[in-house]
Amino acid sequence: MNHSAFRNSQDTFLSDALAGLIANHPDARWHDVGFIGRTTPLRTADGDPAVAVISGGGSGHEPMHAGFVGQGMLAAACPGLLFTSPNAVQVSEATQWADQGRGVVHVVKNYTGDVMNFTVARNAAEAVDTRTVLVADDIATDGNEDGPGRRGTGATILVEKIAGAAAYRGDDVDTVAELGKRAAENSRSMSVALGAGFMPTTGRETFDLEAGQMEVGVGIHGEPGTHTEQVDSASAIVNQVLEKIVPALDLGRGDEVVCLVNGLGGTTPLELSLLFG
Repeated sequence: MNHSAFRNSQDTFLSDALAGLIANHPDARWHDVGFIGRTTPLRTADGDPAVAVISGGGSGHEPMHAGFVGQGMLAAACPGLLFTSPNAVQVSEATQWADQGRGVVHVVKNYTGDVMNFTVARNAAEAVDTRTVLVADDIATDGNEDGPGRRGTGATILVEKIAGAAAYRGDDVDTVAELGKRAAENSRSMSVALGAGFMPTTGRETFDLEAGQMEVGVGIHGEPGTHTEQVDSASAIVNQVLEKIVPALDLGRGDEVVCLVNGLGGTTPLELSLLFG
């Protein structure tokens, strides 16, 4: 399948896109050291200095993370190159900028580059009281000895919302981090793709998929999944995914959950509504 993308040039695609995102964002501004921060003061609902929650990751996941900068969510977001983790300098600068004297919570997806660069950044910003919430929900890579383990995917959105809300109501840094960790540790996900991922900077697909096939267990960067199958009905696909997720969470009848249906940036709202139903 041939794809194309709206762009001025391959070289300026990311900077042009980020400029437009910030121009359209009511509470964000670009800092030349490499992060997007809130324009309004970082305060609690009572007007006191707040714990800051920051995150980051490769660009191409929008609105995660830059679109979640705002009241009750992220104080700042560090965008990397397309599907490439932000560097440690970006994260360190954002951490020091965001600190209001109450500490900073890093929400980190479980990818090798993200984990490494956020760790280096915390060491560089040693004067700031920091905590880390590691998001690792993707069961497709559970037990994979070749990687870091379960990848961080859609649950990151829930963690950012919960931790951000806790910070806004005035919780201290340990409580914000603990609530974020509780959400992360009780989240599991799995993804299925009916088409390959597409890189707008190169014009290439991330894997090959023939007509009538679906890729099971894909990653948020368009990584190939665990295996390929023939496309089935939506209800059958959902059942297949739930058969993996339910035991991974040890769910029983009557348990209450938050259900997040995430389209990985390539699924229409109509399809997402159908799948949620």
